[in-house]
Parts: sequence; C-alpha cells; structure tokens
Amino acid sequence: MEIERKFLVKRSPPAWKALAGTRIQQGYFPLSRKDLEIRLREKGSQCVITIKVGRGTVRLEEEIHISRLRFQRLWVLVRAASIIKTRYRIPCANHTIEMDIYQERHRGLRTADVEFRSRREAESFAPPPWLGREITGNRHYANESLARRKRT
Repeated sequence: MEIERKFLVKRSPPAWKALAGTRIQQGYFPLSRKDLEIRLREKGSQCVITIKVGRGTVRLEEEIHISRLRFQRLWVLVRAASIIKTRYRIPCANHTIEMDIYQERHRGLRTADVEFRSRREAESFAPPPWLGREITGNRHYANESLARRKRT
C-alpha cells in the first residue's frame, strides 16, 4: 500500500540546489478504468512498470522491474502520454519530501510528495512553510493527468 500526501511547492526549500536530482520519464498506458493506472517509468538507471489501484491518500501499488531494452520497446506505446521531471529528495524531520520539477510542456510546475507508514502518520504530518496548497487526490495534478494534458 502507498500512503502519500501531495502538495504544490510555494517556494524553493532551503539549500535544495545542493542536492542531486534524478531525471524521471514516465508514460501511461491507455486504460478505460478510472481507478487503475499502469505506467512505464525510467528513473535514473532503473526501469519499472507500476500498477496503482485507487485514488487519494491510500492506494495499492505494485512495481515490476524490467530491463532497459524492454523499457525502450514499450516506450513507443506510452510516449504520447508522458512527462519528464527531475526529482529532489529533501530531508524533513522524520520524513523525506520528494520535490518534482516538471520539464517540457509543464515547465515551472513544482509538486512535492511525502510517503507515510500509516494513515495516522499522514494525518499528523505538519508541512514545512515552503510547501503550498495540498493537492492529494486532485486529479488535475496527478502525473497521469499531466501526461495526457497539453499544458498545466
């Protein structure tokens, strides 16, 4: 299970530029079910197919690691519904905030995700002041929606 909250980034966090970012490209397979998402992702040297079921704070998530060759062969199927972003992992108390800075047609958009071990932990999280409005469950900011939309 994935337990996660998502926020817009109001302003850049302190010293984030000193952190190494990881380039991520991901594309989404066309599906008719609204509560099912299957994506193809290249994150650094890892390639995975991720299956997610559900919406909101808690979702079922399963990752299947694949070879780079298999990724390249499948990319043609998802390229039209894809995004590119750079992810920065920012320590925050007992958590790690993953800040994504989007590129290409969504340039300028910055979001941040925080994962938790329980619902209680998610509910008690106090976001740092550099985070903005919470967008957990807001389909407008879901990566799949961004990948299928022309511009934010």
